Amino acid sequence: MSDLVWYFAYGSNMQPATFRGRRGIAARQAIPARLAGWQLVFDKPPLLPMGQGMANIVATDGAHVLGVAYAVTAEDLAHIDLTEGVLIDNYRRVAVRIAPLDGAGPELEAFTLTSDRRDASLRPSARYMALLIEGARAHGLPPDYVAWLEACPAVEESPEAALARRFIDGALKKEEPR
Repeated sequence: MSDLVWYFAYGSNMQPATFRGRRGIAARQAIPARLAGWQLVFDKPPLLPMGQGMANIVATDGAHVLGVAYAVTAEDLAHIDLTEGVLIDNYRRVAVRIAPLDGAGPELEAFTLTSDRRDASLRPSARYMALLIEGARAHGLPPDYVAWLEACPAVEESPEAALARRFIDGALKKEEPR
């Protein structure tokens, strides 16, 4: 796997159907992982103003985020950057060190995304949170973490947000999943 890189997903990309379907990426490996020194928040405005927050991580001493480490190609990582808006400063890619949750292996060098665009008044949509919860369960994240996600306050998705999401999904998806 020397030609592969690790990408740490903590939001909707944890859900296999989103990662493979919406992003069009077939990871070579996926493992539950922990990112120390960061906190998960839902205060990132989406690309189009729709009144709901997206997942984001902020550096926080003593905190940690659970998620999924995917082994992907450099081309796949560039596609993640494209679909997440890295090229237009929606997120920025950062290098991090993550630890497999099972403790069976060494820490891994990985890339993840964070944003300085924040609005504390935003809440994620219930639809969006369902994706995170499904992804956390699919990858065997601990039940207490899933319960924490389930307890996060959420709002109903607006019709405008649903329409914008369908448009963006169609525009950014790779032609064929690999």
